[in-house]
Amino acid sequence: MKRRIRKYFVTLFGGILLGAGIVMIPYPGPGWLTVFAALGLLSTEYDWAIRLLKYSRGKYDAWENWLSSQAPLVKASFWLMTAAVVVVTLWLLNAYGIINHFFALGLDWVDSPLPIFGAK
Repeated sequence: MKRRIRKYFVTLFGGILLGAGIVMIPYPGPGWLTVFAALGLLSTEYDWAIRLLKYSRGKYDAWENWLSSQAPLVKASFWLMTAAVVVVTLWLLNAYGIINHFFALGLDWVDSPLPIFGAK
């Protein structure tokens, strides 16, 4: 019984952590660290998580090695794409709209186009 409860909580918390990590991957910060931590947690209960952790860690290391060997222009392109993802996400979540309305800037074009986040 105790083992089943432990497996349940490891599965629940590991799954939530894994989902959050996957969402965070394109953003600067701990996306991959969260994915690896979640897989490490899940690997205490599941053999597939051990295999996936080894595989994904190998692919991550290969990606890092490839990117570090690229020309500065290629590296800059990836940084610019990351910045674009962040800017678009902030726009869609209406961060710019909140600032616009707080300071009464009159820049209604910065409001999110998504109805749930403040579009009119």
